[in-house]
Amino acid sequence: MYPSLSWNELTQNVTALARRDGWSESAARAVGANMARAADLAALGLEYDSRRIEAGSVFVAMRGGTTDGNRYIDTALREGALGIVTDSPEAYTRLRNDHSGVPSLLVVDGRTALAQLSAAFFDHPERKLHAIGVTGTNGKTTTAFLIESLLNLSGRSSVLVGTIENHIAGEVRPSIHTTPESRDLFELMAEGAARGATELSMEVSSHALHQGRVAEVPFDVAVFTNLTRDHLDYHRTMEEYFAAKRLLFDGSRYPAPRFAVLNADDPYSAQLAQIAAAVGSNVVTYAVNATADWQASKIELTPSGAEFQLTSPAGSAHINSALAGEVNVLNVLAALAAVNARGADFATLIATVPQLRPVPGRFQPIDAGQPFTVIVDYAHTDDALRNLTSLARKLVPTGQGRIVTLFGCGGDRDRTKRPKMGQAAGEGSDFVVVTSDNPRSEDPEAILTEILPGVQATGVPHVLEADRAKAISLALAEARPGDVVLIAGKGHEKMQILRDKTIHFDDAEVAFSTLCTLGYAPASNAINSNS
Repeated sequence: MYPSLSWNELTQNVTALARRDGWSESAARAVGANMARAADLAALGLEYDSRRIEAGSVFVAMRGGTTDGNRYIDTALREGALGIVTDSPEAYTRLRNDHSGVPSLLVVDGRTALAQLSAAFFDHPERKLHAIGVTGTNGKTTTAFLIESLLNLSGRSSVLVGTIENHIAGEVRPSIHTTPESRDLFELMAEGAARGATELSMEVSSHALHQGRVAEVPFDVAVFTNLTRDHLDYHRTMEEYFAAKRLLFDGSRYPAPRFAVLNADDPYSAQLAQIAAAVGSNVVTYAVNATADWQASKIELTPSGAEFQLTSPAGSAHINSALAGEVNVLNVLAALAAVNARGADFATLIATVPQLRPVPGRFQPIDAGQPFTVIVDYAHTDDALRNLTSLARKLVPTGQGRIVTLFGCGGDRDRTKRPKMGQAAGEGSDFVVVTSDNPRSEDPEAILTEILPGVQATGVPHVLEADRAKAISLALAEARPGDVVLIAGKGHEKMQILRDKTIHFDDAEVAFSTLCTLGYAPASNAINSNS
């Protein structure tokens, strides 16, 4: 499937970054016949995880945020690694002294080298796929899904890479990270290209941009959804968080995109517009409030979707969407603008919009025949909770229903957002249930204690229950006819990460089974309207 590359041919792809020790034929002979033969052997694999090494693989040992792959070089050699690429001068020196017969290469940045090696090893799939990257705090998943759907409905075959799952020309694969390491990303791209895909729609996280996971992927279109407080446990400040996002647009680390599609309703877009224009990108804006190229007006929201009038440089149309909420109007606009930038016909795009469906875990209704609405959503920041409760409020006629919101905060993450999320939930709800999300190594009760002041400041009635299943039961038992129950934070996730174990936990499944226990009778076996 991929061309057979020798160690020398493979590592020629990183010479711009490498401080090489000269693996010329004469140098190879100088260190022995075994070295010469190894340098010419075909690389049978490329790995950054020593646990996946098989005989003949090249191991890329790189320093990371939580571990240092250079610690596992000996393990990789024992498993039969053909050669070692390292970003550690100390490890490189040790290799040259202790394993002189093993080809080795010292590079400045391990992740960038991994991307360059991956592009070569997998026969440059980035040259065969036209990439659309979506970045932002909220909306990445839905927008990337919508882009893929519009591409497919327009007659193009695509690859989707994102938080919930990966799609390879129609085949669904589980996803581990929002944006995978470059080696895994290039393998997905290569498989898609081999099956005839010509397009790539992917979520691009701030972590991935900062760490160089998308190096060597030339994005034809880059989409910015918004920027709100999140991931400050990693980026430390909003300025650093924005600096990571702008890398997709400013041409400093990655090639500048041909089109920059920006949410004009978000204040950060004004800066990005200037940045993108300065590096030669075509700037396209979308909005529901600000003036923009792709503009929605006369918006009518219902529990089952939204209708609005669209005006754009490509044409005008009345849109009927099955995705509920103003935020999904923005997501639809972003997807339409991005796919149109890829050359899709406007009339064809408009005709396909009614076929778009909600994304699992993103404003996902749970129907067991109950006389109130139950929604599962991934909202896990204070801004996302405000958007979620605001949308729910529009679905409840004044005086005819309440908003009951259940949420928690993840452990080992930014602690400063916990009271902010409590305040956001309290301000937008009539009753709040505070519970666990993924507590990880932290004490769940301690997390609840840090959330509580924000809820208390709003004066809204509330309860605390660390057991998420019990908390969902409390929230649903609290609901009255006409209410909206929001189960927020985990969305599509199927697991809950505790201090000592990881357990299966699906909010949609738990909510549905709890509703059945409460005596409601579903019309079918489906746990939600998205399946």
